[in-house]
Amino acid sequence: MKQTISLKQNHVFRRLYSKGKSAVDSRLAVYCRKNGRTGNRLGLTVGVKLGKAVVRNRTRRRIREAYRIHEDRFVSGYDIVVVARVKAGHSRYRELERSLLTLSDKLGLLRKEAGRG
Repeated sequence: MKQTISLKQNHVFRRLYSKGKSAVDSRLAVYCRKNGRTGNRLGLTVGVKLGKAVVRNRTRRRIREAYRIHEDRFVSGYDIVVVARVKAGHSRYRELERSLLTLSDKLGLLRKEAGRG
């Protein structure tokens, strides 16, 4: 199983926002950019508008878990930042998971699975 490194540096987030590709829906915004490494780096942004700390932390945990479960489907070598929008705070886990996978597919972050018809 891969280990994705957590993104924490502010300058990396800002570079992704300005120079990365993005895809957006009502729950999430996903930004990505090649990082020239062998693995992925994941950053999460959950703003105060989403709710109090309990709601923000729950949303953060759900997004991180959705990524972790499907980590092997992601192409390696990218910095990925997921920004939770206000609607994400009131969304169920399955909705966040579907949203993350749909947006990642739009950006070309998911591997094309051979053998599926």
